Parts: sequence; C-alpha cells; structure tokens
Amino acid sequence: MKLKFTLLSLSLFLLTTFAFAQKTIEASDIMKDIKSGKSITYKNATIVGVLDFTYMDEAINKLPKKKKRSWWNNNGNSDNEIKKIIDVNISFENCTFKNHVLAYIPDEDSGYTFTASFENTVVFKDCNFERKAMFKYSRFEKKADFSGTSFNDDSTFKYAKFDKESSFENTTFDEISTFKYSVFNKNTSFSKALFKDSAVFKYTKFRNGVSFKNAKFEEDLNIRYMNVSGNFDITNMEVAYDIDSKYTKINGRNFSKTSSN
Repeated sequence: MKLKFTLLSLSLFLLTTFAFAQKTIEASDIMKDIKSGKSITYKNATIVGVLDFTYMDEAINKLPKKKKRSWWNNNGNSDNEIKKIIDVNISFENCTFKNHVLAYIPDEDSGYTFTASFENTVVFKDCNFERKAMFKYSRFEKKADFSGTSFNDDSTFKYAKFDKESSFENTTFDEISTFKYSVFNKNTSFSKALFKDSAVFKYTKFRNGVSFKNAKFEEDLNIRYMNVSGNFDITNMEVAYDIDSKYTKINGRNFSKTSSN
C-alpha cells in the first residue's frame, strides 16, 4: 500500500511539473492584466500571440488620420509618435515568446509611430524570443534584465534609454543587433554575450561603465562614435572580423584593443 501511495504521489508530481513546464499563456491576456494595473510575473511559460506593449490597435482608433510623409521631409519632427507608458512590473523568466514582442511599431498606413516605455522593473531572464523583439525608443526607468535570453529574429534597442542598472549578460543575438544611439546611465554588462551577426553600438553612450568581458562577436562590430565613461572591460572579448572604432572615446581617449581598465 505504501508503495502504491509513493508511486501515485510521484506520478502526480511529474504530471504537475510537466503541466507547469508546458504552460501556455495568451499575449492578449497579459495585455489585459497590464491595462488593469496588475504586475506581470511568469516563469516557464510559452507566450502565444503578439505581445504589443504599445497597444496600437486600441490607440489608433482614437487618432486623426495623418498625411504620410516622405522620409526627407520629416525634419526630425516626432509629433507622429504615440507613446504608451507601462507602469507595472514586468517579469518573465525562462519563457518562450512564439510571436512578436513589440514596444515599437512604425505604422505606415496611419502615419503614426507607436512606442512603449517602462516605469518599473523589466525582466526577460533566460527567455527565448522566436520572432521580432522591438524596443526602439523605449525608456527603462528602473532595472532592466535581459540576461541569458536568446533573440532568434530581428531585435532593436536603437535610441533606448536605460536609467538604472541593466544586464545583457550571456545573451545571444542570432540576427543583426543594434543599440545605436542608446544611452546607459548606470553600469551595464554584455559579458559572455554572443553576437552571431553584426553588432551596432554606433553613437551609444555608456555613462557609468560597461563590460564586454568574454563577449563573442562572430561578425563585424560597429562602435563608431561610441562614448564610455567609467570602467570598460573587454577582457577576452573576441571579434571575428572588423571593428569600426572611428571617433570612439573611452574615458576621453581613443579606443584600442588594450583600452580595458
């Protein structure tokens, strides 16, 4: 009898564990929870459907139609940007996103660009983005943790601002990754990160140190005009092809492969 109870308990435990590991969550349900003010916390989940932090479909119906502009007539005017503020904590650990995760959508039909920024902690730790992960223009006001995460498709953090500590340690980028014009106000780390395609840090500002220790770049690395203040650790950093470091400044000095301090 004791053996039967033991086997039954073990079977129930394994069944529960398997069910938990295979948990599937609809992106639309997450968006509803955010809208209602609930903090988001998921572990070991698969997220299906487009996770749109900009809430474009909801916002677009309230906007007047805009005349489309040619890129040469834009003159840097950002009055077509519709900003969404996410004011709850966002935490995903060991989760897989089957569809796009969007905090940036340039909608050609309406002429508007939809963006999202985050007032509280953002965690995408040990996650897998199977489709696009777009965070262009996003501002992260609190801690941002993308450590251990894999970006299988296009990703962008162009013009993103990180006000507090952030981490991209042990992160993998399968496609071209861009942090062009991004600003990191606190220390950040790309240690042990793997860039399988070109990596762009052009005009990026690291205002309180950055680590690329043991980072591996399998294609080109563009750090032209990049500016670093504070600790700069490139110990054992590997770059397979070219490093474009024209006008790069590390604590006021030109970049060299021995710039680590």
